Amino acid sequence: MHSEIDSEIGGAPSGRCGSVADDAPTLLVTVFGADRPGVTASLFEQITRFEARTGCSARVADVEQIVLRGRLVLGALVTAPADRAEFRIALHKWAAAWKLDVEITEGRGDNHNRRAGRSRVTVLGAPLKAAAMETVAGRVAEAGGNIDRIVRLAKYPVTALELDVSGVDPAQLRGALATAAAEAGVDIAVQRAGLARRAKHLVVMDVDSTLIQDEVIELLARHADCLDQVREITAAAMRGELDFAGSLHARVALLAGLPEATFEKVRGEVRYTPGARTLVRTLKRLGFQVGIVSGGFTQITDTLVAQLGLDFAAANTLEVADGRLTGRVVGEVVDRPGKAAALRRFAATAGVPLSETVAIGDGANDLDMLAAAGLGVAFNAKPLVRAAADTAVNVPFLDTILFLLGIPREEVEELDDVEQVENVGRA
Repeated sequence: MHSEIDSEIGGAPSGRCGSVADDAPTLLVTVFGADRPGVTASLFEQITRFEARTGCSARVADVEQIVLRGRLVLGALVTAPADRAEFRIALHKWAAAWKLDVEITEGRGDNHNRRAGRSRVTVLGAPLKAAAMETVAGRVAEAGGNIDRIVRLAKYPVTALELDVSGVDPAQLRGALATAAAEAGVDIAVQRAGLARRAKHLVVMDVDSTLIQDEVIELLARHADCLDQVREITAAAMRGELDFAGSLHARVALLAGLPEATFEKVRGEVRYTPGARTLVRTLKRLGFQVGIVSGGFTQITDTLVAQLGLDFAAANTLEVADGRLTGRVVGEVVDRPGKAAALRRFAATAGVPLSETVAIGDGANDLDMLAAAGLGVAFNAKPLVRAAADTAVNVPFLDTILFLLGIPREEVEELDDVEQVENVGRA
């Protein structure tokens, strides 16, 4: 993109003198055509010359611009000058010289009243089909909302679009789009617009089946030849026959006698979820703090903390005596309430309000943590968890969480490039 203004510049200049009254006459100048360097600057230069020549003010109230495959759409909302006919002639002459099309329409006021109830809607698809966008746009309209702006955040590993929606309360919109996501086969996140969305400074995630692809207790159970029994206890817990603490103690008891050296083997078997390293690396470079909270075991999570440079961690600890597992857990169990308590503890230590935290998890054990966070994300989760979370991500790439925070793929790649240059400089 070559034009000088490559994104929305919302609203009037700061201060009361820059505002536009609801009933004030305004002109919307829309420019279409091939993009090239200097178009935007030349348009505003032309408006400045008109003001100087005629003494008629045409103050800028709002500007939006987009370029798609080299085609420019530039909109400028200006207060209507006294000599509108002369203004139109001047701009049409300017457009002809640049071989552009210009459309000038009259109205009153600026855009502020349509922005009541503003939301940021993130749509993730792999692939993202036209029918899905039809469904999403239709539900927005049915809810009384208006799509003011759409930008692409990423084209891989998923297509991610961000929609600015106004005119409907975000909570109402979230409900309207929940069923649309399931019907259209896409992931949709609805958040209240504003700076707070980018101010979520602490991200805390579950470990098993979230940060990593595996269930650590099952990896240990394979080495103890008790995988089937462990899975039977897990299934009983899923049916509600055992609580998490009870199921954990029952499963850990089956590991009694396992050599402590098995931990090293399991560490080598752990597989990160695709995008996990990218997610953590990007968040850390952007100044976020990142933590993990797990119903698994510190003997494994401590390694993850060291490898990823995490700021916080909480997990259970398996008791070891004489070089072998005793079949018991040391200390208080990190269960469903314990995960939420850990999130609150991490936030307090980091000096981050809970409203500015993100929690990511996949199981019922994560529900309290997801509810306590400012944004709770169900990652490839069970239906119960998806229904309770603020939003759900159902693609197998953990770094798509970045798009929910408004961080585009280009910014991720730029940070990676910077890191590579810095690493070369240290060599």
